[in-house]
Amino acid sequence: MNLSATLLLAFGMSMDAFAASIGKGATLRNPKFSDALRTGLIFGAIETLTPLLGWGLGMLASQFVLEWNHWIAFVLLAFLGSRMVLEGVRGNDDCDAEMPHRHGFWLLVTTAIATSLDAMAVGVGLAFLQVNILTTALAIGCATLIMSTLGMMVGRFIGPLLGKRAEILGGVVLIGIGVQILYSHFAG
Repeated sequence: MNLSATLLLAFGMSMDAFAASIGKGATLRNPKFSDALRTGLIFGAIETLTPLLGWGLGMLASQFVLEWNHWIAFVLLAFLGSRMVLEGVRGNDDCDAEMPHRHGFWLLVTTAIATSLDAMAVGVGLAFLQVNILTTALAIGCATLIMSTLGMMVGRFIGPLLGKRAEILGGVVLIGIGVQILYSHFAG
């Protein structure tokens, strides 16, 4: 795979994380660049590991991974998104007092895993091609770091405009990503 194909793949794989990080940034009260970078690092690290894991699984049992990865991603994203929607609906009008300053580590990890399962499937496919999996995985991780950090900062400006509805919107985005993953799988 040449450099331009690797870069296109890397930025394509980072789009789910970008959308999710916009929602994450919108639900925080005035996130700092360090919070955005932290999110980018978590998302990027996981997005680097999942194609490597997929590549290894592709060498062992690609059929099982390809049969179930879309369902796992859908369930995780639907759960996280539903939780965000419920929190947004339950919240009171004093939204600024309830907006967290920072997302928890495990919430970010779970979201990153859910949005990176497509990269695992790509890793399975790469197991059957003559590619340098380390270079490709690092490119995907770096692109995700950049896009997730940027997404958090975009969310920072969207959040004050939407108030508590930002959490509902973020949840709907996560659910939408899950539905899109299922649709892509069944549509071919």
